[in-house]
Amino acid sequence: MIIEEIMKTEVVTLSPTDSISDAMQLMETKNIRHIPVTNEHRQLVGIVTLSDIRDAAPSIFRANEHIEDLQKPVESIMKKDVITGHPLDFVEETAAVFYEHKISCIPITNDKKLVGIVTETDLLRTLVELTGAHQPGSQIEVRVPNLAGKLSDITGIIKNRKANILSVLVYPDKKDDQFKILVIRVQTMNPIILIEDLKKAGHQVLWPNLPGVSL
Repeated sequence: MIIEEIMKTEVVTLSPTDSISDAMQLMETKNIRHIPVTNEHRQLVGIVTLSDIRDAAPSIFRANEHIEDLQKPVESIMKKDVITGHPLDFVEETAAVFYEHKISCIPITNDKKLVGIVTETDLLRTLVELTGAHQPGSQIEVRVPNLAGKLSDITGIIKNRKANILSVLVYPDKKDDQFKILVIRVQTMNPIILIEDLKKAGHQVLWPNLPGVSL
């Protein structure tokens, strides 16, 4: 999946000369926490976040002091060194950028112009959709040797029962790198027969560990 499929294209923006007060009002009315700052050519020049606004605004205990600070332009507080993405970037790689840099949004640019924005909420929603967790079904975790063909073996057993696979995730076994864990979400509310088939085929089912279901 690419970023273009999940990014918001109707992006609220500010110009560098807009005031901090303008930014505060936009965030409140639009219920957002990040506003890209663009020039007259819609080229990205910075970004203002809710934390930037909080740092610049007077303390609530001194709300009537230094009111003039809120009339300063947003370019005085915006971050100028902005991490950006491209519409054709992969969602997984963009998620890694979020994690590595501990950021909560990425403006998306194309030919230097702002075309969208992706937030941590967008990524979380996409993760839920990719894993099929928003659909009724059952999750089965199987520990298999880290060898070619094991995923095919598992999906073949599921196919024989005519069960529909909603999603498949693979991650390494932290206890032994010679194994990996397959997390398969199937469209059935009763996975007992599938678990029996998997165990009869010699596979180690980690979840669900149902009583009475054994080799």
